[in-house]
Amino acid sequence: MSDMWVCHLGVIGYGEALALQQRLCAARQAEAVPDVLLMLEHPPVYTRGRRSAPGELPLGEEWYRAQGIEIVQTDRGGKVTYHGPGQLVGYPIVRTDDVVGYVRTLEDALVTALGEEGVAARARPDEGPAYTGVWVQERKIASIGVHLSRGVTTHGFAVNVENDLEPFEWIVPCGLSGVRMTSVIEETGRRVWKCFRRRAAYRVAEALGRRQRLVTRERLEPAARGASAPALAAGA
Repeated sequence: MSDMWVCHLGVIGYGEALALQQRLCAARQAEAVPDVLLMLEHPPVYTRGRRSAPGELPLGEEWYRAQGIEIVQTDRGGKVTYHGPGQLVGYPIVRTDDVVGYVRTLEDALVTALGEEGVAARARPDEGPAYTGVWVQERKIASIGVHLSRGVTTHGFAVNVENDLEPFEWIVPCGLSGVRMTSVIEETGRRVWKCFRRRAAYRVAEALGRRQRLVTRERLEPAARGASAPALAAGA
């Protein structure tokens, strides 16, 4: 079983995280690093995907910015979604030759992790790309959107854990009019951030057939810049 480097970054701006992903993607394409999983939170931001369409931000971009929410166009799949503090975001930078199978694997891993927290979640693979992600009955709890470049993925998944859900009500989330979002705390009444963050990282690595190895950002950055592979922190 090959390694997956897992780095927990805390709260990090969207642009900074995107730049780090791009450096790691180039390093992974060059075989300078193994597969990597970045786990983090973002300050408030709406991101628009490749399938985004007019009308997803019905209140106008200036209104959203006045609420302190950044708006970013991305190259990931999917449509508009929201990220904010208390939402767990995961960016796997991994080699794959089957992007659809990869997305299904992420869905299954998150369903497993949520189930271990007492949330009866499910994927909806037979209902079309608009329903990509993870659901609790008809409520959406996790979004997935990825980009593939020369066989290596960027972007990834976002799970609502303890975040404010109101910003989803100000948009057309994932392009689905009338969809209701939910979160782990909404479903269980429990705060599980630290435990779920670790659980989700483990389940994603496991589902991808990788052995999780924890690294700090200080040890990851030299590899992302193309330096020699850093010494690893203790694995889990």
